[in-house]
Amino acid sequence: MDSFNGQARLQSRGVSVPGMARTVTQPDWLTPDIVDMAAVARWGAQAGLPEGPVEDVGRIGGGTQNVVLRMRWAGRDLVLRRPPEHPRTGSNAALLREMRLLAALAGTDVPHPGYVAGCTDEDVLGGVVFYLMEAVDGINPGAAIEEPYLSDAAARHAAALDTAAALARLASVDHVAIGLGDMGKPEGFLARQVPRWLDHLASYSQLPGYPGSTLPHIDALARWLTAHRPPDAPAGIVHGDYHLNNVLLARDAPRVAAIVDWEMCTIGDPLLDLGWLLVTWPEGSPDLVTGGPLAELGALPGPDELVAHYAARSDRDLSAVEWYTVLAGLKLAVVIEGTHARALAGQADPAVGLRLHRAAVAGLERAAVIAGV
Repeated sequence: MDSFNGQARLQSRGVSVPGMARTVTQPDWLTPDIVDMAAVARWGAQAGLPEGPVEDVGRIGGGTQNVVLRMRWAGRDLVLRRPPEHPRTGSNAALLREMRLLAALAGTDVPHPGYVAGCTDEDVLGGVVFYLMEAVDGINPGAAIEEPYLSDAAARHAAALDTAAALARLASVDHVAIGLGDMGKPEGFLARQVPRWLDHLASYSQLPGYPGSTLPHIDALARWLTAHRPPDAPAGIVHGDYHLNNVLLARDAPRVAAIVDWEMCTIGDPLLDLGWLLVTWPEGSPDLVTGGPLAELGALPGPDELVAHYAARSDRDLSAVEWYTVLAGLKLAVVIEGTHARALAGQADPAVGLRLHRAAVAGLERAAVIAGV
């Protein structure tokens, strides 16, 4: 659920790493409890990364899950991702899956940040894994819009359509051919979704201070989804959190430069990603809007145009696209309600938790309208 929404750079200090021709610039706000950059630099030397200064370290804000840092490593712009400051059960496993998928996407036509190297030794950063990827020079629609999109309505429209095209390209990748044949459990993927996410929502009650879910329409949507579930479709890569805040738009042409935040990736039914894009699309509820600055400028395609654009580039059966959209609304609500629950437990920003709770409610309201419940 992270997004590349801007970057904070504060006063930094240089730290020399003993035995290495490397100076690490550790910002004053970045404590070793979050990311010990000297430890990262020592690991990088052992991993064969180039010698040189690690500097201009800045946190990329906007996400509510992982810690994301941008830096200059021996003159190369890189991004580091690690689990959140308060890791949850499964945080390391999710990041390991993300590493594997990004590495496998190399050479495909899916726009993504290039994978550089990953650390699977949890001792390096005190219990968490992490990885480095190439920094992408792109514009995040959820942060601040720049040219050509600022003044060119046609460019905004074309780039927004390309979010559907990029998703179709991802869905067409042969995951077995790129070495992901044993990733995930695609058999019975759709049948597992509703019970899995209902159980996940119930698990938040274990967090101190969370009184239990007050989210609307959960039971009615669960019944509708179970009664209307479509047949299983061919398996493919699922991004798992596909919306405007998780893409970077190119500066040189109206297109997607990279899809980011692969934390929830798996192998399953890729049409869930299309449903996710549709249920979060900038229309209707202001609490649910993604790509805020882009949406405010207008000239974006509507949901029907997105579906048609995807369909023209895919051989998948889209006759049940509304079902996938409703499922996405339910799943998204459960996922982001987790931040609200952790905020009440003192593990997340209360303001962010409340904002995401409102977005969860908005997503369920939209899903309920689509399902007619």
